[in-house]
Amino acid sequence: MSDVTIGSQIFDLIFHPSHATVYTALLSGKVKAFAYNHHGRTKEVFSIKLSQKSCRGIAINEDGGRLYTVGKGKGIHTIDTETGKLIESRAKAHEIAINRVESVTPWLLSTGDDGGVIKLWDPRKKEPVRKYTHHFDYITDFLWLDDKKQLVTTSGDGTLSVIDVRARTSEPLAQSEDQEDELLSIVPIKGATKVVVGTQLGILSVFNRSSGWGDCVDRIPGHPHSVDALCALPASLPNVDHTSTILTGSSDGFVRAVGVFPTKLQGVVADHGEWPVERIAIGEGQFWVGSAGHDELLKLTNLGHFFNGKVPEDGIDERQDDEDTKGILPSVEDEPAGSVGEPDNAVQHSSNDIRQESSNIKDSDPDTDTEYELAKPKKRKKKEKDPLSLKRKKGRNEVEVEGAFFAEL
Repeated sequence: MSDVTIGSQIFDLIFHPSHATVYTALLSGKVKAFAYNHHGRTKEVFSIKLSQKSCRGIAINEDGGRLYTVGKGKGIHTIDTETGKLIESRAKAHEIAINRVESVTPWLLSTGDDGGVIKLWDPRKKEPVRKYTHHFDYITDFLWLDDKKQLVTTSGDGTLSVIDVRARTSEPLAQSEDQEDELLSIVPIKGATKVVVGTQLGILSVFNRSSGWGDCVDRIPGHPHSVDALCALPASLPNVDHTSTILTGSSDGFVRAVGVFPTKLQGVVADHGEWPVERIAIGEGQFWVGSAGHDELLKLTNLGHFFNGKVPEDGIDERQDDEDTKGILPSVEDEPAGSVGEPDNAVQHSSNDIRQESSNIKDSDPDTDTEYELAKPKKRKKKEKDPLSLKRKKGRNEVEVEGAFFAEL
């Protein structure tokens, strides 16, 4: 595992589709890019300040040439990944803060804001292609189903919706019943015939596309806290059933590998301690997974080593030391971006020890780069970093599932 100190809370992250580079969207309004080598050592490629307000979401186009970022400033910013320069800014793309962005096709971009409004954009045009208002609370995640040209969205209002981007109507193709819980994340399984949705109460809800989108067909308890992030495994990962194994990021600070159908906890992939995990991403064709929470760290974990390596009983692999990577990674001045090697399996495994304590956190200003004031560790409480977190807390309390098998690791 490799920990990269960012200096600001990471709201979102994305990997380049072909280069060993990861991009982070930060609370400070910056976007930082890091190249990494096969040992997981990193160097900063570029850092660009886009706004005085937080940068909440980031997406990359199919060929990896453009980054799209959104945030509390309500605008959409486009960055050239090769130069690290700002290409274009669309001011006031939404009426309120934008929470999520997804590059759907080479000429289609989707954005979702805190009020539940979804907009589709053609990057070549100034105005949105279409606007949807069927959700009434913040948009939490997007999933693109290429076979049907459908965009699936999850929302804090407790519903999931499906948009046919080819239709000329501003109404969704389908919308689920109220799931009586905030839907926070979504990922496909079983060749995208089913999808798994993470919820505020720690339940994994399974929807079967052949059964329609009205309601979930199964609920999988086990996470003691909210499942804020979900991620599928790359098909190239050996000796793993990537069609039914997913990664989950929970507010208890753990990234877990979980098998679905049959349900099986395969282990803790990364441990953020007492800090919630809110984003997970994997590079296409790469075995490195990046995870981020409130600890201002980007954790890079080698999945090939996790699933296929031999790990000691205490969960820590001591085989890799500083000498293994000494001199491997030159400075930014010595080596151009994109020249680092491809990942392999030489990285240490994270601890499997569950930590039960946490910290109360005070965020003086969610729109600045001010350091957080940390109190003495007390019972776990998820940091209220901005109005998005406040929405998650309002009217809902996190509950611990008794006998949850994920908490027994």
